[in-house]
Amino acid sequence: MRIVISEFMDTPAIEALRQRFDVRYAPDLVEQRDALLQAVGDAEGLIVRNRSRVDAALLAAAPRLRAVGRLGVGLDNIDLEGCAARGIAVVPATGANARAVAEYVIGTVLALLRGACFSSDAVAAGQWPRAALSQGLEAQGRTLGVVGFGGIGRLAARLARALDMNVIGCDAALPPGHPAWEEAGVEAVPLDALLARADAVTLHLPLTPGTRRLLDAGRIARMRPDAVLVNTSRGGIVDEAALADALRAGRLRGAALDVFGEEPLPAGGPLAGAPNLILTPHIAGLTQEANTRVSDMVAAGVTIALTGGPAHSAQSGQREAH
Repeated sequence: MRIVISEFMDTPAIEALRQRFDVRYAPDLVEQRDALLQAVGDAEGLIVRNRSRVDAALLAAAPRLRAVGRLGVGLDNIDLEGCAARGIAVVPATGANARAVAEYVIGTVLALLRGACFSSDAVAAGQWPRAALSQGLEAQGRTLGVVGFGGIGRLAARLARALDMNVIGCDAALPPGHPAWEEAGVEAVPLDALLARADAVTLHLPLTPGTRRLLDAGRIARMRPDAVLVNTSRGGIVDEAALADALRAGRLRGAALDVFGEEPLPAGGPLAGAPNLILTPHIAGLTQEANTRVSDMVAAGVTIALTGGPAHSAQSGQREAH
């Protein structure tokens, strides 16, 4: 049986797959759509990250496909209905990169509240902006608003509480009386109330018609002017132009974006030059440890799916996207 891997995967997991399967590891295929369609022609398994589109065209080009492994949990690049109709198992790495994302969230919240991370060029150039940077904020006693309370959101909440932050949250799938809120020590509130109260807002949602541009200009305007925003889920959830306008106008303290409406982010867009903004290339869930966990989990899941083990459900991967 043949497996095609079209994006980066940890080497030991690839070698484990090679013990059982004919594996073509070609992480450059993500950049070569025609070559990818040709490569899957005789493949029973396909392993991707978030940029390879497993859409109707790819499924049509892969008549023998039986399993799709997703090195992450967001499934918006995979045609789930098409896979289900064909009986193709979809295997996400549910929970394997949660710690990496949660630590990224807390790290960027701390950096944005303090503000000192934006001083390096000035200090290296001989300036000494000590007075300007003396008004940084501490996390203790401040409020983190978690939008989307799946596994990653809950872990981010736990880390924030360890810093003596207050945590509030909202999740359309969890009513306020759900025991998950009490167990986490988190107050459930409506989204607009969360935006109005939080000193820091972190997003942990899949991209769906209902969440696209969830944080538009109107909702960004509801945030406190000294608040910070972190998005590690999907870029389409935040209106990038509205966010850039708010930062330039001083209506937000800062923001960190790891995901964008178009990836790679095109040069010269509205975010270019916006102040107090941290931009990273969709790496919140990528650490050495997370890469190992994600790759091992997907390799094991695809192996089980192709060798007659129990079917894998992709539904849990739709709660959060990374």
